[in-house]
Parts: sequence; structure tokens; C-alpha cells
Amino acid sequence: MQPDETDWKIIKLLSIQHESNAAIARKLSLSEGTVRQRIKRLLDCGLVRLRAVRNPNLLDNQQLAIVSANVAESRLLDEKASEIAKLKNVMSVSIVSGQYDLIIELLVDSNKGLMKFLTEELSTVKGVSRTESFVILKSYDKWI
Repeated sequence: MQPDETDWKIIKLLSIQHESNAAIARKLSLSEGTVRQRIKRLLDCGLVRLRAVRNPNLLDNQQLAIVSANVAESRLLDEKASEIAKLKNVMSVSIVSGQYDLIIELLVDSNKGLMKFLTEELSTVKGVSRTESFVILKSYDKWI
């Protein structure tokens, strides 16, 4: 399925402004039923995925963090990224260029949770070396 211009407008409103079906329908001069049908088609074909998002600035006792890591062998990047993505608290894993091979976003329970992730979870993934952690103090327009 190839999305048309209207589909792309709907996707943009869903991803950037977190709009409801009714709001999207008003903005695009469509019926709410048409918007709902198009979103269902986009979901069914796997082009988009919807999920609840949280404002990290309002989460008590939870810490958003980023961990950058290297993989010993470049040929294992996909395999290791997929393995890390399945670990508890991991929200996303990206293969990147530059000084590190992977960027891992996670939501943990305080700094102790970050320490536990590094020492008890990430350390079990063979071939991951040299990590650097970044604790997010405050996010702007970031929903997780």
C-alpha cells in the first residue's frame, strides 16, 4: 500500500501534534469516519503504529537516560541492537555513525535503575564494549 497525500497529512498530525481523530477530521475537512478508516488501513498494513506516550517531566521516581555503546564486531550490529531492544526498560535502540555504534534510550527507576541496567542487563550482551551514559535532567517537547 502506498499512502496518498491525505494519509501523509494524517500521519504528520498523529506524530507531531498527537491529534484525536475528530481534530484531524476538522483540520483536513474530512469526516471522522474517513479518518478512522484511513488510520486503521495504515495500522493494518504496518506503515504506522500507535501507542500511549508519557511526559517524562511528570514521571515521579523515573529517569530518562541515554546510553551510547560500541559493538566489538560491526557485522553484529543488527543482532546486538535487536537483543538490546528486548531488555527491560529499553524504549529504543538506534544504530548510528560516529564515535559510538548504538544509542540506547531507556526509562529507569532513578539512578539505581540506570546502574542496574548497565551492570545486570547490558553487561550480559556479549560483544558490547565501551559505554557512556547520559542522564536526561529535563526534556522539551519529548514524549515517551
